Amino acid sequence: MRGKRLFTGAALTVGTLAVTGLAFAPTAAAVTPTTATTTASCGIFGGGAATLTATQSGTSATITLTSTAITAPLALSANSITSTLTMAKSGGGSVAFSGKVNPAMATGDPVTVGPLPGTVASGDSLDFYGGSLKMVIFGITVTCTTSSAQSPGPFVFD
Repeated sequence: MRGKRLFTGAALTVGTLAVTGLAFAPTAAAVTPTTATTTASCGIFGGGAATLTATQSGTSATITLTSTAITAPLALSANSITSTLTMAKSGGGSVAFSGKVNPAMATGDPVTVGPLPGTVASGDSLDFYGGSLKMVIFGITVTCTTSSAQSPGPFVFD
C-alpha cells in the first residue's frame, strides 16, 4: 500500500511540474496578419489578385504566394521554379525569401510558389509593395510587382 501511495505522490508531482512548465514556457513567435492580399502585375505573363501567407518560428519565416489570376504558362513539375520574393522593410531595406518550392502545376493552373524561407528580426514590418517576386521558369525570368500596399497591412514579425 505504501508503494502505491509513493507512486501516486510522484505522479502528482510530475504532473504539477509539467503544468507549471507549460505556464512559464515562452510563447511561440507569431506574425500578424498571417494572410494578406495584393494585386500583382507580371508583365506579359499576366496579373491580378494574389494571396500571401506568412509563418514564423523565431527568426525563421516563410511566405507563400498564390494567385488564381496568374497561371502556369506550361505544365511545371514540383520544385521547378526558382523564386525570390523580396519584401520591402518598413523604414528601408528589404528581406528576401528564396527557394525552389512549388507544387506541380498543369498548364493554366493557378501559380503557387513557396513556402519560401527567409530570416526576420523581431519587429520587422514587411510588405510586398516596394518589393518583387522573381520566378525563373525554364530559364525565363518573370518579375511580378504591385502598385499598392498589401491588405490588411504589412506582415509584422514578433
